Formats: sequence, C-alpha cells, structure tokens
Amino acid sequence: MNSTGANYSLRELILYFLKLGSLGFGGPVALAGYMHRDLVEKRGWISEADYKEGLALAQLAPGPLAAQLGIYIGYVHYRILGATLAGIAFVLPSFMIVVTLGFIYTKWQGIPFMQAVFYGVGAAVIGIIAMSAYKLTRKSIGTDKWLAGIYLTTAAYTVWKEDENILLFLGAGILYWWLKSPRKKMSLKQPSADLLKSFSFPILVNLSGITGGSTLWQLLLYFTKAGALVFGSGLAIVPFLYGGVVKEHAWLNEQQFMDAVAVAMITPGPVVITVAFIGFLIAGFAGACLAALGTFFPSYIFTVLPAPYFRKYGKHPGIKVFVDGVTAAAVGAISGAVVVLGKRSLVDVYTIVLAVITVIVLLRFKKLPESLIILAAAGIGLLVKCL
Repeated sequence: MNSTGANYSLRELILYFLKLGSLGFGGPVALAGYMHRDLVEKRGWISEADYKEGLALAQLAPGPLAAQLGIYIGYVHYRILGATLAGIAFVLPSFMIVVTLGFIYTKWQGIPFMQAVFYGVGAAVIGIIAMSAYKLTRKSIGTDKWLAGIYLTTAAYTVWKEDENILLFLGAGILYWWLKSPRKKMSLKQPSADLLKSFSFPILVNLSGITGGSTLWQLLLYFTKAGALVFGSGLAIVPFLYGGVVKEHAWLNEQQFMDAVAVAMITPGPVVITVAFIGFLIAGFAGACLAALGTFFPSYIFTVLPAPYFRKYGKHPGIKVFVDGVTAAAVGAISGAVVVLGKRSLVDVYTIVLAVITVIVLLRFKKLPESLIILAAAGIGLLVKCL
C-alpha cells in the first residue's frame, strides 16, 4: 500500500490504460464494461462506489463517456496527475492508429476493404457490448424495483429516440433520492449545492460567436465546441460532426465522412477518436492533433473540476442514492445502445450468427482476449464479402 492509499502504482495504471487503448474494442459500452471487470472485479484497484461515481459523472457531463470514466478512475487515487496520465494513455494508442490509417487513406485514395472488415467486426462488437451491458446491469440494478424501473425507462427511451438525454439522468437521480430519502431522513442540501457549483465554472463560453481566419483555428474551435456541447457516448457526436464537417464547412464529402466513422468503429479505444481521422484528412497531422485536443480537453475539464466534490461527498447517503439513480439510468442507456447499434450492424443471417457466437464464446471462455475475437471477425468479414 503506498501513500495514496492505492494498492497499485501510477505506472501500473498508465500501463493498463495504454493496453486498453490499444486492444479495447467495442466503443464506450464495452470499454466501460472492461474497466469494471478489470479494475473493480479482478484487480480490486477501484471500489464499486468509486466506479459508480465515475460512471454517473461521465453521463452527466458532455463528452465521450469512456474517456471521462478513465480520467475519473485515474483521479481516484492519483488526483490531477493520475487523471491526466490515464486520459493520455487511454487516447494515445487509438490516436496513433487512426493517424496512420489517415496517412494510408490519403496515400492510396480510400480503404476499399474497410467495409468488408467492418462487416465482421461490427457483428462481433455487438456481441461484446451485449455481454458488457449484461454484466453492468446485473451488478448495478440488483433486485431493486425502482432502479429496475429507471433502467427499463432509459433503455426504452434510448432505443426509441436513438439518443441520450441528460435530463433523464438528472431526473433519475432526483427521483430515486426522493423515493429513498423520506425513509432514511437524508439531505442533499449542502453537498448538492457544492456539486452544482462545480459545474458552474466559466468554461461554457459561446464558442459559436468566435471566428478564425485559418483552417486550423476554425478546426480547433469547431471540435472544442463538439467536445464541450455534445452529450451522449460514442456515436452521439457523429450527427453533430456531420452537420459541421460535411454540411457547414464542406471540409469532407459524404464518402470521406462515412469512411472516418468506419475507421473509428474498427479501431480500439474511444469511438470519438474518429475526430483525429477527420482532422488528418482536413489538415494533416496538425489537424489530427488539434481535432483530438479540441474534443477531449473539454471532457477532461468537465471531469477533473467536479471530481473533488464527487470524492468528498460521494459517500454521503443522499449523494450515494442520487448516484445510484443516475447509474441505473446510465446502464439503461448503455443497454439501449446495444439495440440501436445492433440494428445497424446485424444486417443479415451471417452477422446475427457471428454476434451470437461471440456471446457464447465469451460466456464459455471468460479469459479469452476480445482482440482475438475482433481479429477473427475481421477475417470472417473479408472472407464473406470477398469470396
């Protein structure tokens, strides 16, 4: 045990997030599940309560869910340094991968095999995230009928609207607190006031009113706005990016944009890393760096500034109940996202069978690396589409 109270070193944490960023396929749903499995269940580095606090904060703040959860986990025992290094280690591997793919894409005018690979990988990913959602549901909901009701409501809303709404998460937390507080005589007065103050920092400037002459400056401002104002995990940012990158600025055409989304889906790490590929196509390596910085820096700020209050008041009975409600809503949204993504990826009998086989394999071989499943699925996709 070191001076921070952690049973692991900062170096071990950084190495873990480097590995997760290099081999963690499946988008935010799966990545959040991997963190719970590896850091809470297997290694015991992070407590269940700390994980729930991080998941709740990631859902309440704008930006990519998986990256924010990783940043919060880094903050738990190693504060600002841990949050910063965990975030960088998590994002860096996938950033390097998509920049390399961006170079190949511009050099050879497209990636023809991309859709064939994604055909198989997309199906396997659905199986992976379905298993992750199942484990999170079993762990977070339990037998509480109110939490189950919140879970089912947000899952149904996500499937219906194909979107996530922050008001649902806030409402779920407040509702569950209200249902539980009369029996326990709990109060949210002081902690809630401090928590609300933590979200009132002057980062929410009106970026839409700022203009810049150069493409790089415009690119940085645009992706900063995307990172600061878009709620929802993973692909939630895609419609926003489409409107600006293709329609408003005409930086990319339709096919280039869809290829960028496909690249993000078949690479490990956060799906939002598609911004680096887009930035590379627009302005080379500098564009990739600025797009990634603009997108991830706001989510870093939205995580580390409220984090002390979550750490300080997270164990308070009233806050704990509030977080339990938000967590139930978050897991419901994650489960609903499995259905939404499944409708896009499971397009025929081959993909359905591949997704089912993935679930069976993960149930049977619990220690099998997901990266092997992804590689096998990519090979199957190429065989089915090319033969």
